[in-house]
Amino acid sequence: MDEQTVQNFWQQHACGDAQVGGLWDRFQGDYEQFFSDYDRFRYGNERHLLACLDALNVAGKRVLEIGLGEGSESEQLIRRGARWTGVDLTEASVDRVQTRLALRNLAYDDLRQGSVLDLPFADNSFDLVFSHGVLHHVPEIKRAQNEICRVIRPDGELVIMLYARWSLNYLVSIALLRRGVLLAAALLTRAGMTSADRAGGMLAGHLSNAQKQGLFNYLKLSNFVHSNTDGPGNPYALVYDRPRVERDFSSFRVRRMYKRYMHAPPLPVHRLPGERLLGWHLWVHLSPVPAGGATPTASRPRPGRPFTGRGS
Repeated sequence: MDEQTVQNFWQQHACGDAQVGGLWDRFQGDYEQFFSDYDRFRYGNERHLLACLDALNVAGKRVLEIGLGEGSESEQLIRRGARWTGVDLTEASVDRVQTRLALRNLAYDDLRQGSVLDLPFADNSFDLVFSHGVLHHVPEIKRAQNEICRVIRPDGELVIMLYARWSLNYLVSIALLRRGVLLAAALLTRAGMTSADRAGGMLAGHLSNAQKQGLFNYLKLSNFVHSNTDGPGNPYALVYDRPRVERDFSSFRVRRMYKRYMHAPPLPVHRLPGERLLGWHLWVHLSPVPAGGATPTASRPRPGRPFTGRGS
């Protein structure tokens, strides 16, 4: 897996767009209505998010957000007083966030299209780096964490949300239910009792993947997880627990971890208790390892180019 494949997927499937019907399909390019409806959906569904952002105490801090989606958290961080800079791998997301912030008349420091593998910012630029639901889609995560460590100040903080391994979604929905449904559907298809076209929706996408990759190879959990976090077309995703966080973010030390958001489709668990034990979203607060500990890869400061609205 490589970054270009990941970029192509998210460029074509703007994060969160389909959840409210699509900016162009349902809203006919009405950005203001789209952003309003999207935020209503997002913060109604992920009810913990605003309180988690409040707890970051970003007022007056230089904040870098990596991976922007539709810009909901970007707006919230700015409204909470952050000196905000954003970077996203895709032109689609950067254009949407630029439009959102202009519509809401919100000031910010910088907005770039760029890669977390080669951040267009100088060393020690930020007090806080924030990334929600993005870094588990980065194949070269160790190189990415080196870059994050380079741009964050020695006394700064990295706050990330990663998909949780010890969650109801991964352990039950993905590992058992969805694999079982796909196996049954694939066997029925082979027996001529149904077809991928009749299955429709995401199941049709998974049947197509299984046909291309081989059914039992696709059903291996290490392969299956990639296509079961953000749709069957998603090329790459990982799930995390503390040992994997410590291994993949070795230039940092874990200060705090907690889970939020009960989510395990097709199980109707959104309003049920238990998110602190089996939630799908693993929030991790990390600090750079001090001098004398594990040393991140050194690199020279690189002042970036101004945002032009085009890919870099």
